[in-house]
Amino acid sequence: MFALHTSLRRSPYIGGVGDWASLMTATTLVSAMESSTRSGLKIPGGLIAAGVTYGTFVLDSTWSWRTPSLIQGVTSIFCIVVLPFIPESPRWLVYQNENAAALTVVAQTYANGDTTSPIVLAAYKEIVDTISYEKNVGETLSLAQLFKTRVARKRVLLACSAAVFSTIAGNVIASYYLATMLTNAGITDTTTQLQINVILNAWCLVCSVVGTWTIDIWGRKPTAIVCTVALTIFLFIVGALTKVYGNSDSHSGVYGTVAAIFLFQGSYSFGWTPLLYMYPPEVLNYPVRANGLGVFQFVANGVALLIVFTMPISLANIGWKTYMINGAWDVVIVGLLAYYWVETKGKTLEEIDRVLEGTKHSDVPDLEMIYKGKEEMSASVVTEIRADQKHE
Repeated sequence: MFALHTSLRRSPYIGGVGDWASLMTATTLVSAMESSTRSGLKIPGGLIAAGVTYGTFVLDSTWSWRTPSLIQGVTSIFCIVVLPFIPESPRWLVYQNENAAALTVVAQTYANGDTTSPIVLAAYKEIVDTISYEKNVGETLSLAQLFKTRVARKRVLLACSAAVFSTIAGNVIASYYLATMLTNAGITDTTTQLQINVILNAWCLVCSVVGTWTIDIWGRKPTAIVCTVALTIFLFIVGALTKVYGNSDSHSGVYGTVAAIFLFQGSYSFGWTPLLYMYPPEVLNYPVRANGLGVFQFVANGVALLIVFTMPISLANIGWKTYMINGAWDVVIVGLLAYYWVETKGKTLEEIDRVLEGTKHSDVPDLEMIYKGKEEMSASVVTEIRADQKHE
């Protein structure tokens, strides 16, 4: 029994380290493997967790909590099995002077393995030229590189701003303390709360899928602004409805509060859920990407730790006013997003250098221009790439 108790106490720490490491490395790899014209969909983990916990809630034994834990372990094993079949990042390969392998990976990403595609050759040449430039100017993969130049500091600050803004936007209240929010709204039955949690996670999944596709149409910055404006409005509405109907028997007031919570969470899932996976690795260039994402995760978890432990105190002492204060934060966030964030839509990781540094470190046309047929790869560049491949 003592061994089990010790294991249960240690498991959250071990799981936390694993979660942090997997998120950092997976986000880095996904950003390196995605083409500039498509976005990935996220696994509906929240919906699965909500459904499983609702199903096991009725079990009158320790399997009520063991079952969700075991299912989480199964998904982790699946990831371990799949990992050996995932190709390496083309930028890492170029950095290690394995250019032929990098070209193959780029071809698999953009053109189903066709290494002669103009899109593939342009993307590959951008990577090679940019990595070569970064090496020549002395940029390294060290932690010091995060703060070495003004541009590097701005990149890290942009990435960390996504962590802070998304965490203090109000989502922590709805995610961790949904039961408290529902209780304040007048819904106290545990079964009803779990049912609402399942439906809410299904709704959030739909919103995040729609947001993932829409973000490449609207752009990262406009999506973040629109999403946060919506969060602000709905958070104020939740606060007002909770104040007026929280302790009443009005069914319409309770339903209105629940609807506002759904709209709030849907707005967050539409914007911030995809942005957290896309924006930070896009604004970080190769020398600072891995370490920068480590700092991003540290800041995100640090701010979340603060909010998670302070919000229940606030909800218990000032109730509905908590939502109003949080909504006021969101107004400030909207201003900072409009003033400070840069747009990265439709650009490769190398082309984003032009936005932050004022220049792209490769002379090939932008991939979007080639896609649209407005520019073409020069014959001399194509010949140069093929000659380099023959020498390897």
